[in-house]
Amino acid sequence: MGDTTEKTAAQLAGKYLTFKLLREEYGLEILKVREIIGMMAVTSLPRTPSYVRGVINLRGKVIPVIDLRKKFEMVEAADTAETCIIVVDVKAAVGVVQIGILVDSVSEVLDIVGEDIEEAPTFGTNVDTAFILGMAKTKGAVKILLNIERVLSSEELENVAKAA
Repeated sequence: MGDTTEKTAAQLAGKYLTFKLLREEYGLEILKVREIIGMMAVTSLPRTPSYVRGVINLRGKVIPVIDLRKKFEMVEAADTAETCIIVVDVKAAVGVVQIGILVDSVSEVLDIVGEDIEEAPTFGTNVDTAFILGMAKTKGAVKILLNIERVLSSEELENVAKAA
């Protein structure tokens, strides 16, 4: 138990909300998830990055919505009945901000133990994997555990929060 890999995996153990993008499954720490809402009208914002779908009005609060497919440079797809928005709390320089992330579908909440989590693979210096907390081996598949704060850089977070 002395090496840092096991310690890190043990620290990552916990409950994760899993969701799908294309055929891949991802996980978000449940403590970062504020709520899950069905697809609703999104107001687009001019002069924002392509991955910013726009903003929603959630009970009187304006929340920016990030299209995670576009952010991850995946093939675009039309919204379906299963498309939803996961509202997450993200730490930014301006404090904690709420951001909606658009996903294909939400799967389930999984309790992932430390021994089922491995470090993100390294692909060399040209590939940034800092947004991956780890890889969870569960239910016969691998789920990519996301560090939602690193999916968007702090500069991107501030710009999205200001735009909203």
